[in-house]
Amino acid sequence: MQKKKTGGFGETIRTVIYAVLIAIVIRTVAYEPFNIPSASMVPTLEIGDYLFVSKFSYGYSKHSLPFSFPPFPGRILATQPERGDVAVFKLPADPAVDYIKRVIGLPGDRIQMVQGVLHINGKPVRRERIEDAVWRDQGGNVHRSPRYLETLPNGVTHVILEDRRDTGPFDQTREFVVPDGHFFMMGDNRDNSADSRADVGFVPFENLVGRAEIIFFSNDGSAALWEVWKWPWAIRFDRIFNTVD
Repeated sequence: MQKKKTGGFGETIRTVIYAVLIAIVIRTVAYEPFNIPSASMVPTLEIGDYLFVSKFSYGYSKHSLPFSFPPFPGRILATQPERGDVAVFKLPADPAVDYIKRVIGLPGDRIQMVQGVLHINGKPVRRERIEDAVWRDQGGNVHRSPRYLETLPNGVTHVILEDRRDTGPFDQTREFVVPDGHFFMMGDNRDNSADSRADVGFVPFENLVGRAEIIFFSNDGSAALWEVWKWPWAIRFDRIFNTVD
């Protein structure tokens, strides 16, 4: 008797389906990859960084699922983010758009920028001037931008960039009072970030997708996908596997 033939097209289709289902589950409940398209979080995150975001850090909402499918209202297994977390969230005005910023204000906080210095609940946040960021524009001209080590009230420290030396349009603001169930988000590149100081507004807890954890790849953009011979010089090896603080 002939042995029954195994495998074939049907088996391949089943394998692909299982792989897709496993990927969806991991993306929904564990980790989701994101890439950084803008400079709003420089120097913490740079354009071309690819990172993993933990979906379980803050619990789950409809935005934890692909296409923000709404199986339930609000959030389940919810854990409030801590001040200083770098978090991905859905833009309140357009949930199809993902943003990544730092959690600065918690529900009930009063947030204000005064001459470039962050104030939380009426008290200035401590910042210490460190070495300037040095960079070249497209014309080859050298520029220097002030950098500060900022320490939030809970002890979280991170580096911020003040490109306009405390004279930018968002360096002097009114006082914002964060509503219940919302958060105030800001970019570390303080003069080049669209965040809660402007059009983004307060971010509902439900809109949080997850917390940024680790950079798994980084590309400086100097090599196209097909320019394989340039990859060794385009990849920023010193950023790979860095945790996001």
